[in-house]
This record gives sequence, C-alpha cells and structure tokens, in this order.
Amino acid sequence: MLPINNSMKIFKRFSLVRKFLLKLLWLYQKFFTLIGFGSCRYYPTCSEYARLNFENNSISSAFYHSFTRILRCNQLFDGGIEYPLLDKLYQKPAKLDVDSIKYWLVPNKKNRYYIIKNFSYKG
Repeated sequence: MLPINNSMKIFKRFSLVRKFLLKLLWLYQKFFTLIGFGSCRYYPTCSEYARLNFENNSISSAFYHSFTRILRCNQLFDGGIEYPLLDKLYQKPAKLDVDSIKYWLVPNKKNRYYIIKNFSYKG
C-alpha cells in the first residue's frame, strides 16, 4: 500500500490531468465545433459525451468510452440518443434541490447509471 503522501501526490496529479483534459474539451466546444456544427450523429454530441465521462468516470474509462463513441460517429452507424454510463457512484449529494443537482442519474442494469444533464442547474 502506498504511503499517504505518495497517494495524495498521485491523486493531485490525476486531478490536474482531468482538469487539463476538461479545459481542452471546453476549448474545442467553444471554438472548433462552430466549423462542423450539427454534424454529430448522436445526442449528446461526442464532445459533450466525452466531457460528461471525464467529469464522472476514471480517466482510463473516459478515454475508452469517448474513443469508441468517436469511432461510431460516422455514416456506418445509425446514431441516436446514447447517454454516458457512470461506472461507480462515489458521492452522495448533501443538498437535494432541483437547482442544485448538476446531473440526474438514471439506474441501468448491473449497478450502473445513465448520466443525464440537468438543464435547470445554476452552477
């Protein structure tokens, strides 16, 4: 088992990597999606799907699911509605108010949850 100091350093490093990747996705969504607006075959769009995955799942799982989603976003697949799945439920919310909930978690089989964005979130 790793000492507490080393595990905290590793956790902070992953946190920094996650923040960096989320910032890259934000830049992509802000500036580069204007070029191909409306070209994604899925809802939520592939970049939004990746952002939801990187916010809620482990980095390796988010890379895998985002990569496979981008590979499926072409003319050979029908597209449609495909929400990302939450692998593990880590936190329990402290305050339950409609305006304080960022994502709705809808149960799926095998103890996994669909992540659905709450559009009335003020945060």
